[in-house]
Amino acid sequence: MKLGFIGTGALTAAIVTGLKSAADNSVSVLLSPRNQEIAAGLALRYRDVRVAPDNQAVLDSCDTIMLAVRPQIAHEVLAELQFRRDHHVVSLIATLSREEIAALIAPVEQVTKALPMPMIAHRQGATIICPPDRRMSAFFGRLGKVIEVDDPSEFDALSVVTATFASYFKYLDTIHGWLMEHGVADAQAHDYIATIFKALANAPETAPDTGFMDLAEDYATRGGLNEQVLRELTARNVFDAFAESLDGVHRRIAAGAAPRIGPSS
Repeated sequence: MKLGFIGTGALTAAIVTGLKSAADNSVSVLLSPRNQEIAAGLALRYRDVRVAPDNQAVLDSCDTIMLAVRPQIAHEVLAELQFRRDHHVVSLIATLSREEIAALIAPVEQVTKALPMPMIAHRQGATIICPPDRRMSAFFGRLGKVIEVDDPSEFDALSVVTATFASYFKYLDTIHGWLMEHGVADAQAHDYIATIFKALANAPETAPDTGFMDLAEDYATRGGLNEQVLRELTARNVFDAFAESLDGVHRRIAAGAAPRIGPSS
């Protein structure tokens, strides 16, 4: 595989970093020069990572192309490039449908959508792939778990999960701030929260047949402290509001991923 990236941002850096930390890291990588600082840093760090003079040079030299440009500029960037029929293109642009990408990069025949996360740099987390793609499944499988789906609407729904990360850390920050207000040292509070929630995160994996609410009930002893917080947050419709936010994100993704109608398509 000769792997090229159109767009060199944080996600590209995470994929390259994870790839080069794997046991089999012999894949050569050619980067877009768009973000010179990130591209130059990766090329300096890894022997077989190079920076191309321009985006077209990436296409001319590689057989597998990952599109990692921001959706706002994707049409502009891709319209200027000449793709080959035999390119294997992997779009990392969550809000553009596979059909829209395929129209922009014709005559490419093989187009796959993938959604890796920044933790892939540490070979953790999961990458969604649509449609199932044996070659890309093997590639991302070296960097974490792979979930393949046939249905683009299922891909869009799973993509919504990625919009919850910042809220999760805000939840932890709220606990951290409360502890500090009650006299716990910053470092000690941080260490305790990180350790406890890391252990909690392992619970669904260690009990894969147990539902999330079953796990919640295991901790929510009748009349206990966990039950109190869960009951009070539920009464204040916190989880209903959260579900409404997920609906809003899903509408945004689905609208952006829908094929465009008109001259621009």
